[in-house]
Amino acid sequence: MPEPTAALVVIGDEILSGRTADLNINALARFLAGLGIDLKEVRIVSDDEGAIVAAVNGLRSSVTYLFTTGGIGPTHDDITAAAIAKAFGVPLVLDQRAVEILAARYPAAGLTEARLRMAMIPEGADLIANPVSAAPGFRIGNVHVMAGVPAIMRGMLQSIAPTLVPGRIVLSEAVPAEVGESFIAGRLGAIQADFPDVSIGSYPRMGERGFVTEIVLRSRDAERLAAATADVRALVETAIRERANPAPDPG
Repeated sequence: MPEPTAALVVIGDEILSGRTADLNINALARFLAGLGIDLKEVRIVSDDEGAIVAAVNGLRSSVTYLFTTGGIGPTHDDITAAAIAKAFGVPLVLDQRAVEILAARYPAAGLTEARLRMAMIPEGADLIANPVSAAPGFRIGNVHVMAGVPAIMRGMLQSIAPTLVPGRIVLSEAVPAEVGESFIAGRLGAIQADFPDVSIGSYPRMGERGFVTEIVLRSRDAERLAAATADVRALVETAIRERANPAPDPG
């Protein structure tokens, strides 16, 4: 059986303008990794109904689970619920379950027209509990629609967790290398060819004495991961020795 997969649509002009830094991508990626669900793609779209519909319909058939964040608040630019309803071809309705949740949160005088906007849900959707501020998210088909506020989004994830079918956890190893990528690139590629079932990533950064590299290996197979990691460690040791003792110039 294939491992479960996921994608995320981040919705909001404030993200694209740079005014707000997105924190939800990392939170979702870590949450899914803990369940063995592979996050395959992230798209960031504006507060535009057509853009949201296109992203949702373009992704939901290609993954096991699709998540969205942003645009389900009480203001005029919170249009995600309407866009999801359009994507699924269903009406947007005042959901009495959501109304009751909001009524319990706010006194009668506080259940304003603006707050009732947060009870407008696509017909046929299930609600996602919001343990932080009450206003629910919702799930329709394989699409999970969540708030953009990071604390609320994380609370909704905990509500969603029991409904997701997990996969096999991806294991990882990190090998530090006190050399730049150019010292290991060719031979690292050969190791990758020997272990096509192990993902091997090379990540350079500037150290105190020049470029250094961290090599990260990921696999669901512990034995294959261990074998590939041993080869990478041996490669790094060889590269460090060669840098310290370069071969003499034949000329």
